[in-house]
Amino acid sequence: MNPVLQFGDRVLQSEEVLQLLQKYQLVPPLLKEVVIDQAIAQIECTPQEEQQACEQLTKQYQARQQQINPEQINSVAIRQLKLEKFKDATWGQDLDSYFYQRKSQLDRVIYSLITTSEIGIAQEIYFRIQEGEQSFAELAREYAQGPEAQTDGLVGPVELQSLNPMLAKVLSVSQPQQLSPPTQIGEWLVIVRLERLLPAQMDTQMRQRLLNERFQSWLQTQIQPQNWQIKQAEE
Repeated sequence: MNPVLQFGDRVLQSEEVLQLLQKYQLVPPLLKEVVIDQAIAQIECTPQEEQQACEQLTKQYQARQQQINPEQINSVAIRQLKLEKFKDATWGQDLDSYFYQRKSQLDRVIYSLITTSEIGIAQEIYFRIQEGEQSFAELAREYAQGPEAQTDGLVGPVELQSLNPMLAKVLSVSQPQQLSPPTQIGEWLVIVRLERLLPAQMDTQMRQRLLNERFQSWLQTQIQPQNWQIKQAEE
């Protein structure tokens, strides 16, 4: 059997390489690259597109003060270019529909929060804010038991999908400046007030993010364990 990899004094045979890939869970990352190569095999680029992609990647490496030879630049840049074209050709047409499906999760909020473990204190805080006896910020500094105590209770902007589901639900049905009664979330009681809703917008950055989401979801399905296996080569 011919060696396939030499590392220092150690020579690895093909069977051992496969065993190590499996042992260190490196088969899925390898398969991802194989799937990508297959997916972009028929994607075509103009010489101008390829040149521009290579120039942009070269600038990125120079900005990071990293060295890479021209052959690698061409290979990496053109592969990335083809991959972006594949994403757009595959999912670009229905991206608006996907955006509206995801929009409620992508919306961002700024909100005021006080967490406490005592129901009596939670109710007292709620009524003081509601009656205008003290500001939310003052009470957060005095009573909050979470990190919001350091920010006068103010949190955000954050995406709704990144929050505890129960907290996200409370905020998603609130109007700006609406104070919600104490709500039990796990071991904590929270008093929350929506300050501002920042609706997600389908701009260039969001479009790229959603294309990447669709691509990553598709890629994961391609490398599910049932789709591959390591076989012994026949003698």
